[in-house]
Amino acid sequence: MTTRPPQTVLPPPFPDHTQLPEENGEFVKNFQEHPQSILLTDSIGSVLQRLHPDGQYAIGQDCGIYWRETNPPERGAEAPDWFYVPRVPPKVKGKIRRSYVLWREFISPSIALEFASGDGSEERDKTPLSWEESERIKPGKFWVYEQIMRMPYYGIYEINRERLEVYRLMDGFYRLLEANERGHYPIEVMGVELGLWEGSYQNQTQRWVRWWDSEGNLLLTGSERAETERERAEIERERAETERDRAQQAEMERDAEAKARREAVPKLLGMGLTPEQVAEVLSLATEEVRRLMAE
Repeated sequence: MTTRPPQTVLPPPFPDHTQLPEENGEFVKNFQEHPQSILLTDSIGSVLQRLHPDGQYAIGQDCGIYWRETNPPERGAEAPDWFYVPRVPPKVKGKIRRSYVLWREFISPSIALEFASGDGSEERDKTPLSWEESERIKPGKFWVYEQIMRMPYYGIYEINRERLEVYRLMDGFYRLLEANERGHYPIEVMGVELGLWEGSYQNQTQRWVRWWDSEGNLLLTGSERAETERERAEIERERAETERDRAQQAEMERDAEAKARREAVPKLLGMGLTPEQVAEVLSLATEEVRRLMAE
């Protein structure tokens, strides 16, 4: 009699981004959050294209990053207001990402940014993952980003206080960075700087989190670049017009001077001056005076 080996029951595979919730039902907390995210994404595009000529990168805006499997699933996710992940495809198997599943792709974001409507305590929460009275305590954002995702950079912008903090992962822990002489925070993995900019964007005038290059030049959005090009073209048009007017004025002055000389020649000759004397008075060659006499 043949004995069959016991069947091995495999655990179900981890769900992917198409099987996990893409939101947790919470409202966006302030009107600045979405324009702020769009501003960051729009202006960093040229830098990321240079870093990733193959287009292998992803940007998340208020999207979930799943870092552990839980029930319900969203308890195992954090949703930074803005984050960037290098060396991953922008789509997964041809489908637009609904979330970023860390346990499937194993590449942590290089930077995450949170736009805090309150005092930032939620964004600075360092509560570790632990059990208490038979219940698993939800860990704080700061702890998850630092100890689990281990993102190189983490930024917190307190909107009401207009205060930006940037942390860098050093020796396994986040260290608060000091701003450079321009008041910016270098994000070395991207070759850019992060800071605050006062101005108007999408009909809102206030302070915004923005990017600068390593030389301190503001990275512009597409509309800002178009406006800059329009202004540059207008300046060039005005310069060309000024040069044209200057050339026309110079030509008119030369014509007027030549006419005055032509009219002066017969008058001076009539006063008894010789052609040589007329030439000296009018700063002309004698041959030119004789030519004018023959006209």
